[in-house]
Parts: sequence; C-alpha cells; structure tokens
Amino acid sequence: MSLCHLCSIYSGHQSILVPPLELESNASLWLSAVSQYKVRVTFCSYSVMEMCTRGLGTQTGTLKSRGVNLSCVRTCMVVAEERPRIALTQSFSKLFKDLGLSTRAVSTTFGCRVNVAICLQVNLSFNVSPQRAKLAIDGSKFVRVRRDSSGLDPSIGRLGTAGPDPTTVYVDMRALRHDRVRLVERGSPHSLPLMESGKILPGVKVIIAHTETKGPLGDSHLGEVWVSSPHNANGYYTVYGEEALHADHFNARLSFGDTQTVWSRTGYLGFLRRTELTDASGERHDALYVVGSLDETLELRGMRYHPIDIETSVIRSHKNIAECAVFTWTNLLVVVLELDGPEQEALDLVALVTNVVLEEHYLIVGVVVIVDPGVIPINSRGEKQRMHLRDGFLADQLDPIYVAYNM
Repeated sequence: MSLCHLCSIYSGHQSILVPPLELESNASLWLSAVSQYKVRVTFCSYSVMEMCTRGLGTQTGTLKSRGVNLSCVRTCMVVAEERPRIALTQSFSKLFKDLGLSTRAVSTTFGCRVNVAICLQVNLSFNVSPQRAKLAIDGSKFVRVRRDSSGLDPSIGRLGTAGPDPTTVYVDMRALRHDRVRLVERGSPHSLPLMESGKILPGVKVIIAHTETKGPLGDSHLGEVWVSSPHNANGYYTVYGEEALHADHFNARLSFGDTQTVWSRTGYLGFLRRTELTDASGERHDALYVVGSLDETLELRGMRYHPIDIETSVIRSHKNIAECAVFTWTNLLVVVLELDGPEQEALDLVALVTNVVLEEHYLIVGVVVIVDPGVIPINSRGEKQRMHLRDGFLADQLDPIYVAYNM
C-alpha cells in the first residue's frame, strides 16, 4: 500500500484514485479530475508526470478552453524510490503554469519497502502554528480531498505553497564515484545537481552507514540510508518461506557507535545535510539526498558509477535518442538506447555514444545496442527495469536494430 493510500486512511478524507491503465489512454484524466474536484493535495509518480509532459505538451490551450484549472493545487507530491528528477519536475511546473499550477506546488518524497514515509518536501502555509505544522507533517491532515457543500474542507489549507523551496546542491561527480561527497559551485566542471528528497519526518531517525563495514559515516561520505522509526516494516511476506533471506534488511545494527538501535536498510545510497529550516521544537531539519539504488550501481575500474548519470549523458547527445539504459555484462559496459528516428542513423549513433561516455565518464563502452522505442522496460512508477533488460539481452530477446561490440 502506497503513501497516499495510508495517509488517506489515517486522515479520513475522501480520496480519488485514477487507474493507471486509464491514464495510459487518456493522459489528461488526472489533471481533469484534480480540476473538477478542486483537489488541494495530489500524489503522482514520475511516469505519470512524464506522460503528461510528453502527451499534453501542445494541448495546454485545449485543456484551458475545457475549463481545466490547477490553481487549487497546493501540493503535488511525487512519490518515488529514486533520485529526484529535477529537469522533469521543472518542465512539468513550467508547462502547466498556464493552467494555474503554482511553480512551487510540486514537491518530492522518499520512501521504500522498509519504510513508506522517510522524508517529505512539504510546503507549509505561512499562517500555520508550529504545533499544527508538525501535525500536518505527521500526516494527520495531509491527503487529498474532503468536500462539503461549499467545496473543500478548510483544514486542508494547512498545506500551501508559501513554504521554502527544496534545496539543490552541486557535488563533484568524480568524488561521488569514490563514495565521497564534495560540494562545488554551480557550473563547475563535473558538477552534478542533486535536489533533496525532503525533510526527515518527526519520529524518524536516519543515519548513513558504510555499505560493507556497517559503520556510521560523516557528512562528506556517501553511504547506505538506514532508517529507524515506529512505522518501519517488520519484514517481507512471501509464500516461499524466504523471509530469512531479508532479515538483515529489517534488523540491522551499526558495527560501532550506537550499536543498540535497530535499523532498517533501505538499499539506497545517499547523504544528509543540515538545513536552516527549523521544526516546532526549534531544531533544524536534516535534508536527505538520495543518489541511487545500491543494487543498480556499476562497479567499474574500482569506482562506483550510477546508471542514471551515464544514461543522462547519452540521451543528451542526440535528439533522436528517446531513452537509454545501461548495465554491466562480464565487466563490460552495455548501453541500450531507443532510436526514435530513421534506422539509417543507428550506425552513426554508435561512435557518438562511445565518445560521449568516454569524454564525460572516462569509461569504454563494451556493447552498444540500438532498439525500437518502448523496448526498455519501465514499471508503473516510471523506474527503469535494468535487470529485466539485462536478462532480455542475455537471452537475445531484444530484437535490436543494430548491435556493436567495441571489444
């Protein structure tokens, strides 16, 4: 059960659920429902946001003529288990600004299987008392729609767009490959923008731990995000009796330091930074920056690479590259890209992609696979299924346009 469902049940407000299959055939359905019911708080995934951005980019005038008005939205929360997509959220906000969507309405959250609500980027209205603000963050007045004869329940107005913008920092990508966090100026060579996933929720403790030694790490190190809170999950339920295989995910302890606290391992790499924002008790909030999934990182040349960084470089290199995914195969880097253009361009893209990856990441591409659009599997949350793609590649099931082996 997702964060939006749990918050809705807890708060007792009316919720409107839109089936994903209907969204695929009608991308405007979500925005129309938000406008029709004057929704204050709405949840979505990056896949829905991308679907609206791509499918409705030229239809904002038509939507406006149909009476779609998004000025009622105070918070559009993106629920995801990944690094915040800065470019996508900015494009979405800019595109639907003409429909009344506030540029500060889109916010991020991070949760995972061991804990569905670790941090939120909640925008609190300026007239909220500290006690009620904390209550809103806790989730008691957080979700969706509660309607009466005059429209919306005014108590939902505790969430607004007058809160502070999420913090974005720039880190050295080269240091990140060695699990170190070094802040640099915007525009510096090899700088990588990272937007915070949100502020740590009250009652939630987060620590960054070394992936191998399980010891606590300082602010300048990248490590696995561990979480301890009353609403942590106790384990996975399976019908195959494999619960013991994942026991360490839910009952982890630090190897030194605070060895008494029981933590849950999220499986995601990130780091913490203290912000200037204060909570109801006057304490400053810690912001969590999620960098990527530990299981999907690429160990090459003794360094840790994050697939999304390589994929972003490849997608930027040519206008006809619709999507890209990377993985390793016998210590070789495999780049799979979707060609949205004439097949005659496939051969030219091989040299282009190889050079871009070498120049920006100092990696030699072992295999370039060019496929048709839609081949790279993506789940309902908009996350690439790189391991499924790898299995399809090894089983020779991708039906590629062209394959180049640079060995």
